Parts: sequence; structure tokens; C-alpha cells
Amino acid sequence: MKNGLIAFLLVFTAHMTWAQRLEGKKTMSEVKSNLEKATFGNGCFWCTEAVFLELKGVQKVESGYSGGQVKNPTYREVCTGETGHAEVIQITYDPKVISYEELLEVFWNTHDPTTLNKQGADEGTQYRSAVFYHNEEQKKIATEYKKQLEASKVYRNPIVTEISPLINFYKAEDYHQNYYSLNPNQGYCQYVIRPKVEKFRKQYSAKLKK
Repeated sequence: MKNGLIAFLLVFTAHMTWAQRLEGKKTMSEVKSNLEKATFGNGCFWCTEAVFLELKGVQKVESGYSGGQVKNPTYREVCTGETGHAEVIQITYDPKVISYEELLEVFWNTHDPTTLNKQGADEGTQYRSAVFYHNEEQKKIATEYKKQLEASKVYRNPIVTEISPLINFYKAEDYHQNYYSLNPNQGYCQYVIRPKVEKFRKQYSAKLKK
């Protein structure tokens, strides 16, 4: 009887452990399913990635290419301006912590949406201002936000931001990912990205990760 009870307890414990693991996996799956994505083009993705990575609620930021007609383009091909792609970042975020509207606010406030195919010294269609929406809700929000900005006359010149459906996102080469953090002493990082990030931190200090 004693041996039978021990055997039962061992089987029961093993079953509970297995069940708990399944429950844990289910919980992780549920958490992941609640995350959403946003894709923006607002100049060099080294700069924009560095900005959005610091926001609360942002889980991941990947640099890549969208809006073109060539499959699996390389950085060198995109830089020619002939593939039609824009340098973009794809943001994975928790909408319970940060909303799509808040991401759009940062998007429009951290680049110049009035310069066609140009951000600072970076010129070409690959640097165009663009919102690539993932669904109709994002399209509606982005379009309305743009209209409100235009009506407010915040910018002297017309906003040229493209609002288009996301067809494809091609992740950029590994050396482009998390570029600013991994190359802080590189010239472009020192003179272009760092001032942009520092300005952003002051403006959005309440929304930054600790």
C-alpha cells in the first residue's frame, strides 16, 4: 500500500509538472499574441532604431526595407534608389503600455516630414518619410493624425509622408541591427545620431525605459 501511494504521488507530481509547463507555455503564447507591430520610414534606420528602442512598451526594433519591388534587397541595392525601398524600422510593441498614436507622435516629432526623399544630409527615395500600415485601423489612425497635423499648421511646408499598406518587410543585414549601441564611437553615430537621441531623451523623458 505504501509503495502504491508513493508511485501514485510520483505520477501525480510528474503530471502536475507537465501541466504547469504547458500552462507556462500557454501564458507565454498569450503574452506574445498581445504584441503588435508598426513599420515606419523616417530617414536612416540607424537613427530611428536608436530612438524607438528607448520607449517603454517597445519590445523589439528591427531595421529593414519596405515599399519596393525587389525581393530580398541588399543594403547596397537599396542605396542606389532603384529598388523602390525605404529604410524602415519595424517595431514590436505592447499596446497596453504604448499606443500606436504615441508611436506616431514620436515618429512625426523625430524627423522632418516635409522634405521629400531627404533627411538632413541623407538624400534619396530610400530616406523618404513613410508609414507602412499593418491593418485598416492603423491606416485610419495614421491618416487622421496626418490631417490633424496639417490642419494645425505645425509645419511651414506641406507634409509629404507616404501612408501605404505594408506589403513586405525585409530585415536588413545583421550589422545594421542595434547599430548605435554597438558602434557609439563611429563618426555618424557621434555627430548625427547622438544629438538626435539626446534631444529625444529630453523631450520624452517620461516615456523612456529606466
